[in-house]
Amino acid sequence: MNTSLQIGEHALLPNEILPFLASYNLIPQLLSQSIIESAIAPIICTPAETTQALEQFYQQWDLTSEQKIQDWCLRYGLTQEQLELFATRKLRVEKFKQITWGHQLESYFLKYKRHFDKVIYSLIRTDSRGTANELYFRITEGEQSFAELAREYSQGPEADTSGIIGPVEVGTITPNFAQLLCTSQVGIVQAPVAFGESWVIVRVEKFITAQLDNFMRQRLLQENFEAWFQQQLSQLSPEEKTWMGINTKPAQIQQAIAA
Repeated sequence: MNTSLQIGEHALLPNEILPFLASYNLIPQLLSQSIIESAIAPIICTPAETTQALEQFYQQWDLTSEQKIQDWCLRYGLTQEQLELFATRKLRVEKFKQITWGHQLESYFLKYKRHFDKVIYSLIRTDSRGTANELYFRITEGEQSFAELAREYSQGPEADTSGIIGPVEVGTITPNFAQLLCTSQVGIVQAPVAFGESWVIVRVEKFITAQLDNFMRQRLLQENFEAWFQQQLSQLSPEEKTWMGINTKPAQIQQAIAA
């Protein structure tokens, strides 16, 4: 078995690996994967699942013969058991999510359903209250269409879409504006309202009710997983938190989770 890590033409000895990872800022990735690995350690795959995962792994790495498989394991110093753990890792992560949070999905979804609902609406915004009132009058009196006036007068990117925005999730919209949309009747133009430095005219076109389908289930599992991961990070040592860039580099942490 190799006692060094071969990277291209370079062979790293065991005592050189950690400095190498540190020099390329790979310690956060190592810590992240270590946290996840500890969590999924008790998760077991069935023989059929393991066989399927290995077949997919062999195909991915073009390991088309027993000799290629043995050479690959020798190069990276993996036993058959370690290879199986490596090949089934993604599946075991998914099983961990399902075991940990699967039974809570329905209640979690119902609690936050409003955030997942989507809305399509028309918007005109202007920095002049007088202009907003005039445009509202033209629309309600049928002088010009909402789309026409949005293209001509709206001061945001919605001017390029005839005022149409969406579908967007309610939970991603500023709370006060989301409240305005959610309390509006579909198809009714709302009188101008001040938001920040702008005056806006809105008309809800359609509400789309969120469904707890397979896509939503996977999303909720991932959201719970990421929240759990953040909690695990909070328990790291001060030195480990420094490596992870906690409170200073949230994007780096998010990238580590997704890897």
